[in-house]
Amino acid sequence: MKPIRTFIVVPSLPEPLAPLKDLAYNLWWCWNPEAIALWRRLDPVQWEETYHNPVKMLGAISQERLEAKARDEAFLANLQRVYESFQQYMNDHQTWYAKNHGGYNDKPVVAYYSAEFGLTESVRLYSGGLGMLAGDHLKSASDLGIPLVAVGLLYRVGYFKQKLNAGGYQQEVYPENDFHNMPLSPILDAEGNQMKVTVQLPGRTLFCLIWKLQIGRVPLYLLDTDTPENSAGDRWITRELYGGDTETRIMQELVLGIGGLRALHALDQHPCVYHMNEGHSAFLALERIAVAMERHQMTFREALELTRSGNVFTTHTPVPAGIDVFSKDLMEKYFSQYYSKLGISWQEFLDLGWQANTPKGDGFSMAVCALNLCGEANGVSKLHGDVSRKMWGNLYPAVPFQEIPIKSITNGVHTRSYASQEMSALFDRYLGPRWVMNPGDQTVWEKIDMIPMEELWRTHERRRERLVAFARSRLEKQLKARNAPPSEIARAQEVLNPEYLTIGFARRFATYKRATLLFKDKERLIRILTNKERPIQIIVAGKAHPKDEPGKNYIKEIVKESNDERLRRHIVFIEDYDVVVARYLVQGVDVWLNNPRRPQEASGTSGMKAAANGVLNLSILDGWWDEAYNPGIGWAIGTREEYENADYQDEIEANSLYELLEKEVAPTFYDLSSDHLPRRWITMMKQCMKEINPVFNTNRMVGEYTDRFYVPADRRYRALSANDRQRARELAGWLDNVRSNWSHVRIESIEANGNDAHRVGEILDVKVRVHLANLKAADVIVQAFYGQLVSDGDLSQGDIVDLQLIKQEGHVAEFKGGVALASSGKMGLAVRVMPSHADLVHPLLTGHITWAK
Repeated sequence: MKPIRTFIVVPSLPEPLAPLKDLAYNLWWCWNPEAIALWRRLDPVQWEETYHNPVKMLGAISQERLEAKARDEAFLANLQRVYESFQQYMNDHQTWYAKNHGGYNDKPVVAYYSAEFGLTESVRLYSGGLGMLAGDHLKSASDLGIPLVAVGLLYRVGYFKQKLNAGGYQQEVYPENDFHNMPLSPILDAEGNQMKVTVQLPGRTLFCLIWKLQIGRVPLYLLDTDTPENSAGDRWITRELYGGDTETRIMQELVLGIGGLRALHALDQHPCVYHMNEGHSAFLALERIAVAMERHQMTFREALELTRSGNVFTTHTPVPAGIDVFSKDLMEKYFSQYYSKLGISWQEFLDLGWQANTPKGDGFSMAVCALNLCGEANGVSKLHGDVSRKMWGNLYPAVPFQEIPIKSITNGVHTRSYASQEMSALFDRYLGPRWVMNPGDQTVWEKIDMIPMEELWRTHERRRERLVAFARSRLEKQLKARNAPPSEIARAQEVLNPEYLTIGFARRFATYKRATLLFKDKERLIRILTNKERPIQIIVAGKAHPKDEPGKNYIKEIVKESNDERLRRHIVFIEDYDVVVARYLVQGVDVWLNNPRRPQEASGTSGMKAAANGVLNLSILDGWWDEAYNPGIGWAIGTREEYENADYQDEIEANSLYELLEKEVAPTFYDLSSDHLPRRWITMMKQCMKEINPVFNTNRMVGEYTDRFYVPADRRYRALSANDRQRARELAGWLDNVRSNWSHVRIESIEANGNDAHRVGEILDVKVRVHLANLKAADVIVQAFYGQLVSDGDLSQGDIVDLQLIKQEGHVAEFKGGVALASSGKMGLAVRVMPSHADLVHPLLTGHITWAK
């Protein structure tokens, strides 16, 4: 039955409680323990029933209770303290960014695009680690005062809720998000109507509503196609995160990239720097070019050089199969009208992102498009930077591996969002407020040693007790939902023991994460877990993608094993892994287990969240743990070896895992001193927090993006934009000249002093003659590249020395320089020529490099 009229009902707050509305509509509360406690104090029952959603809670509380709280002096005093803290935070202009980068800026400098954002449990716009990282990025950007605005999609159902049937098979449920009971504000135009932008689809115009979610100082604008102006099918484009088929995906990414840029422009926001968190938003780079061409009467090449200088791309994907690739037919369907506005041919347009022989066939790769159109690119750990350079090396022919222009900035976590309330109180007491304001300061975390061992251990034990109670409660609910027999439901209260060594394993159930590795030798596992002197228990959680049958089978296998009578009290699978489940786990387990197949974990962040609470990591040396691991802060499973035979690798690393549990982990945990404290374990907890917390946090990470990418890119873009984009036009013209001449550039001769034997400390003088065609010597840089030869005689790693111009006569220029021979061994020398211009982001991005034959 259709209603004759629709309307919105809002809470009726008594005047003394009016600040609650401001607090509810800014997610600042979700990383502030005192604010969270305030909401819980307002109505503990509704706080849990609304799944920690202040906006929904304010509409669900009875008017009588609101009136009573408005007369409760203690509550009002609490509210006043929290509200003053909120206002002080929002109005503080002496932020890290202001102090380090030229003062307060109320205009956005950076726009951050992501397909998902994990902010808090009541805002379901995330599926996993990528979204949680994006959410933490915004929280830290707010804390640091980065002038940043974010753009994403508003999903009607978000990601699915997980239900398991009696056999342990995953089923998906899609509850709808009620936008009017979420901390969302519709963006209104001058007439009071919700603002919209349009995106052209084949034969029709798509309308996208704009909403805003406020995260501290950072606004997140979200696009929503569920509006009556669109057809029924188009209204479903933004219905589900990562749902639908490949065609749904390309339409979502058109909305995110092209619609997202138009949304910011409609809001009169024009940042200079655009950060693409994964390739989903790469169409944004095309739209930036099109806008620059139209607004500033630029050619495609001029607009490309201008916009590329301000584009940043972060890849989180270590395997080609994880990259979005669209077929030629699909690209033609959605871009056959669009590409003409760029003033290039259809083939030139496809070449911007074309990749052959991908796991999904030949097609337009969103990652290749981003790499081609962005001035800066990075992986999300040091190891992932290496993996990405190998993965995309074919885009940079003749470029040495070490110089492939894909850098690395290791991920982090927003520490305050994941440290338990009890652990946070301990930090407040012994570390002082600087752990909140400056979590990247090593000196702050050195004070961990001041925390008495007994106090730290009792705090941790309380969190383990809460985790066990939570796991039992969730298991009981799961069993009731499956109509399990009363006897089985009653036994839920018997699982786990709050005093046992507890291991957590929770993540997306992709097959490379090897969730079932622990069960490789079931009988040995049973002996380890049920050891009477050193018992161990494991809590598992995680979702498989709805189309990932192998991942679903992993879940089914674990549930089956947990029903074995010998393991029933030692292994529990918690359904519907989300922020709440993750929070209980990372705050309450003793050990965080991670066993991906190296090197397929780009970074991983759940282990960092656990470490913030003193939890020790037991992990494969992959992703972030590859650079974080030291003996004394956790354990490494296996070595850094990579195997061709996956079954053999599983066997070796499962055995390593069992050995560690039997001989290292359990003995250390149960090694009690005379005062019944596991002092060796507590020492490791302290060392873990001292080494990991100051480095693997998003304040450090976002600060690094700002210093290395955002600020330089902002300056580059502004410099190229000055005087009607004069320098961008000149750069494009210079590049056209380089392109037309480069095929004629060659190294004619090389002279190096001495013979085939040299001593360490000598200088090898090098003189080079280069034929430059119609280029000038100032248009190029000539370099000597030297280093140790590898076994096949190649020179893949080395040092670089710039050679200096001696003279240019006609088309030929001479350069010379000295190479310091700093080490012994069989060395190699190579010489190269590359284009050089002050406004190039990097000469290697031109695609031109000539080596001496």
